[in-house]
Amino acid sequence: MPSTANVGPQDMPRHLEPINLLAARNERESVQIAIRPKVSWSGSSVAGTVQIQCSDLCSTSGDRLIVGQSLLLRRVVPILGVPDALVPVDLPVSQINLFPGETTALWISIDVPSSQPPGQYEGEIAITAIKADAESPVQILSKVEKHQLYRDLKGCLDIVEPIDGKPLDEVVERVKSATTSLRRILLSPSFSEFFSDNGPVDVMDEDAISSLSIRMKLNLTVWEFVLPETPSLPAVFGISDTVIEDRFGVQQGTAEWYEALDQHFKWLLQYRISPYFCKWADGMRVLTYTSPWPADHPKSDEYFSDPRLAAYAVPYKQVVSGNDAAKDYLQKQVEILRTKTHWRKAYFYLWDEPLNLEQYDSVRNMASEIHAYAPDARILTTYYCGPNDAPLAPTPFEAFVKVPSFLRPHNQIYCTSEWVLGNREDLVKDIITELQPENGEEWWTYVCMGPSDPHPNWHLGMRGTQHRAVMWRVWKEGGTGFLYWGANCYEKATVASAEIKFRHGLPPGDGVLYYPGEVFSTSHQPVASLRLERILNGLQDIEYLRLYASRYGRDESIALLERTGVYFGPERYTFEHMPIDAMRGQIFNACRS
Repeated sequence: MPSTANVGPQDMPRHLEPINLLAARNERESVQIAIRPKVSWSGSSVAGTVQIQCSDLCSTSGDRLIVGQSLLLRRVVPILGVPDALVPVDLPVSQINLFPGETTALWISIDVPSSQPPGQYEGEIAITAIKADAESPVQILSKVEKHQLYRDLKGCLDIVEPIDGKPLDEVVERVKSATTSLRRILLSPSFSEFFSDNGPVDVMDEDAISSLSIRMKLNLTVWEFVLPETPSLPAVFGISDTVIEDRFGVQQGTAEWYEALDQHFKWLLQYRISPYFCKWADGMRVLTYTSPWPADHPKSDEYFSDPRLAAYAVPYKQVVSGNDAAKDYLQKQVEILRTKTHWRKAYFYLWDEPLNLEQYDSVRNMASEIHAYAPDARILTTYYCGPNDAPLAPTPFEAFVKVPSFLRPHNQIYCTSEWVLGNREDLVKDIITELQPENGEEWWTYVCMGPSDPHPNWHLGMRGTQHRAVMWRVWKEGGTGFLYWGANCYEKATVASAEIKFRHGLPPGDGVLYYPGEVFSTSHQPVASLRLERILNGLQDIEYLRLYASRYGRDESIALLERTGVYFGPERYTFEHMPIDAMRGQIFNACRS
């Protein structure tokens, strides 16, 4: 099943067919496998257990995409009855239980490295029914055997580790020696079950004998296009620091706190997202910061210089209170950052959706202070209306359009709600006409609790193409950045493994794009949602469209979106996956060398 399918327990899988995928380099492409038992072969409440085995993907010239590194497998777990959480499973071999009358979905992701040679890659996924009486008993090594195995493996490491700068002939000797040792370990009794009289047996070959195996061919075309390491569209997503503090029991400013924030930051970068941490104050004032460390800390430089980060938030005031005088703090930070080449990525996000004159004035006052130290600083403001107690124009929409002239020169990034536009794409030109790009003004957009169905958004239960269409809309409308208010904003809990509850009053899934790993297993790694993967797909689509536009012009790229039936407008876009493959295929054919 395609990555845009929502495969629930009652959805019937399609007929078995080979998987054919296309991916650029530095791209992740995903597909789903839906499995449903026709009969039961287990005595318990489950229909039976299946073993899933994935092979590496190999090209005709011998290049590989390695299972467990480039190829990942996750189980789709329902949240509020809707398929959403992607829980990792073991690789290259894992076992899952199937239930009578229910479809189970697996999510396969292939990450193609930037340096991967282009070509046709082929692999296989074998799904084997395991009989209860055939399941192998658990074999536990004794402490003596374990210790011997540990010493042997450490010995191999000791042989090959100090090879830096050694002459080639010595390196060859060391590798040969380590190979001999490793072969001896593999031939030891501990691993005898994996051998037959004829030497090592490939587990997957053994399965070919069984009529209980289903083998799925996985074909991947890797083409020469490399997705830029720095995303073309800055997509800035909020992470609530207080949610992390409460759930994981870490106190602000402690080593554990920095470690927790660091983990979340680094994990989200793989999704072509530029994260910022966020703390809410009264009246929707926000303290936003991408690095919890001060500007002169090496970690801040590491964060801001990371090529995967397209934009970073600079805090208006101190995040962790220290010895610095609060009044000097802003000036010092700005003076340090302005000397760096990454300063062009910096922005200040001070207030979320100001509603009245007092709040708009607060934005202007804070911006004035920042611009006194850095005239070239970028201030970002999210809004969906003008000040309600001092109308800027006769109608709400006209007042909304006049916000730039009201905020100028204090604001540079005008970030508007997609909800305001409704299905009237023609209103976009009214917004853009008001802006002064020649003076560094930009138009970004955002979604939150609105817009609602059928418009593109990331709520739980929306169609897969509806999730992906958020970025098609951005491309067609011409926004140059995107903001999302929260990726981990579920209800407060004080235990890491506590059940996830969405915030009262918000549509399910709004503000929650990933889950704590502890909810599903003993893992501390965050668990992505289907929706987060589809956001990545949409951001990758933008890189494809940008490549096409660089050759044939922006208007032609929009014509392609429409010609392939992918996206016409917020109420007219494909519900099926096929047009997406058609669009990507046409870009591949038009732009490959």
